Amino acid sequence: MCIDFAADGRLLVVAGRDGRLLRREPDGVLAGYADLSRLSASPWNDIVVDRAGNAYVNSIGFDFPGGEFAPGTLALVTSDGTVRQVADGLAFPNGIAITPDGTLIIAESYAERLTAFAIDNEGGLRARRVWAETPGDHPDGICVDAEGAVWYADVGNKHCVRVREGGEVLDTVTCDRGCFACMLGGADGSTLFIVAQEWGGPERMRQGARTGQVLAAPAAAPHAGRP
Repeated sequence: MCIDFAADGRLLVVAGRDGRLLRREPDGVLAGYADLSRLSASPWNDIVVDRAGNAYVNSIGFDFPGGEFAPGTLALVTSDGTVRQVADGLAFPNGIAITPDGTLIIAESYAERLTAFAIDNEGGLRARRVWAETPGDHPDGICVDAEGAVWYADVGNKHCVRVREGGEVLDTVTCDRGCFACMLGGADGSTLFIVAQEWGGPERMRQGARTGQVLAAPAAAPHAGRP
């Protein structure tokens, strides 16, 4: 479903419907790294890894699409593969990012907001608060820039939006198809890369429509660096 890199550079892959976190070994094999299914049988979604090698992975909490809504959870996977829940009651948790000062920000798509937590010394989360309301938008993938602002992608509204804490909109990039994820990169870190696709629901996906694109747009500030 989503990927990030472990502290040693190995790729971590969320096998969402299998409830597993996989790690790509030096020989290219995807090996089991952590079993997430014991915390939730619902599909697992996004991931972010901090400097200590802790991975945060979220489960949306219900069978999407088509299932009855239920709140989702956020799990911590430590560098030795130990798994524990660190947050719950999330309204369709989606993109996750960590700021340089150790604040974890998560998109709650169904609540139309970005929610923040402080990370404690053991990797647990505390001091939950609303980081920004996104009225009318359903934030999906997110990233943080060097000025402390967050970019979020929105499928239904076909755009990516840059906001500061409190919800002030700083910039918007409009596309001709749904925006699922965004990340800052490029030579100087100031290019916003967007994963976009024409979204018509699961039926369109099963029909084999190939409308996915990676788009690029200039950004006002570079990425914030490794969290």
